[in-house]
Order: sequence, then structure tokens, then C-alpha cells
Amino acid sequence: MGRGGQSLARVAVVVRAGAVPLWWLGVLATGIGVLPSGLTGRGIGVWTGAALFVVCAAVVALVRRRRYSAWADGATRAGKFDFLQDRAVTLRNWRRAHRWWLLAGFLVAVGSSFALPAAGGPALAGAGVGLWLKSAWLGRRERRDEALLWVRTDWAGSGQPVGKRVKGYRTTGLGAGDAVPGGARRRR
Repeated sequence: MGRGGQSLARVAVVVRAGAVPLWWLGVLATGIGVLPSGLTGRGIGVWTGAALFVVCAAVVALVRRRRYSAWADGATRAGKFDFLQDRAVTLRNWRRAHRWWLLAGFLVAVGSSFALPAAGGPALAGAGVGLWLKSAWLGRRERRDEALLWVRTDWAGSGQPVGKRVKGYRTTGLGAGDAVPGGARRRR
């Protein structure tokens, strides 16, 4: 009896799903955070925010790369009857599952501005940039291997393509699905 009939989500799309909301919430929180002078003054807050942006982007982009590589190296071919989830559905599911975390992060970033102006927003935006960089790295790997990486939706849960429940990835050719390598929307 053959394997198949599973719902699969693109790994790069799941990774990329949080990049846009984190970026824009970070930009908005930075704009609001510049208004109060805070305890330390705007100058210190802005420089701290710039440093946090770089650190958060680097940490998010680099964390768990070995795990992604290990799953990608051991990936098996997707079955004939596997269902490939649309990019829009993956994005909507991730954002719906994380909406309260996004709101909490935004409120913490804005609230921290009363102590350290404009520092929390860049950290949030940096996390978004880090996710985008990680999806771009996955896209380069997919192009190199000429295979798109997919994970079962029941294993990934609400957006953890390398979580504890994941037991492996599946691959398809570069033409499968509605997203290009790296998770961006495919131009028709």
C-alpha cells in the first residue's frame, strides 16, 4: 500500500508567513515609540533599537538552520495523492493562529517606548526581516536541489515546520504549487 493522501504546506511559505506582519507592526511600533521621550531619551532609544534590529534579524535568520538542513537532506518524494496547500491558505492559517502573539508583541513594543523610546519596534521588525532572510535561504537551497520542500500540515501544526512533531519533509519539482522557491507568490 502506497503513501499519500496527506495535506502538505510549503516550508518556505510557513517560515515567510510571519515576516510581513512582524515588519509592519514593528514599523508602526517604532513610529509610535518615537513620540514619548521615555526615561533614557530618544537618542539612546533609537541607537538601541538599531542594534536590536540587527541582532534580532541575525538570530531569527540563523536559528535552527541545521535542523532545516537535516530534514531537507532526508526528504522523500511527495506521494501521487498528496494535497498541496495553497500559499494563501498557509499564510491565512499561520496569521490566524498567531494573531494574539502578534498583538501582544506590538503592545510590548509600544509599551517599552515609555522606558526606552523606539527600541521595541525595531526588534519586532528585525524578527520579520530575519524570517524573510531564512525563507530566502530556503529558496536558494530549493533552487540548488531543484526540489521544493513540503511538510505535512498536521505535523507543522500552527506554523512550526521544524517542531517536535515533524518527522520529515517531502519534495516536489520546482513547478508544483503556487509559490516560487523561497515562498514568494508565483507570477502567472
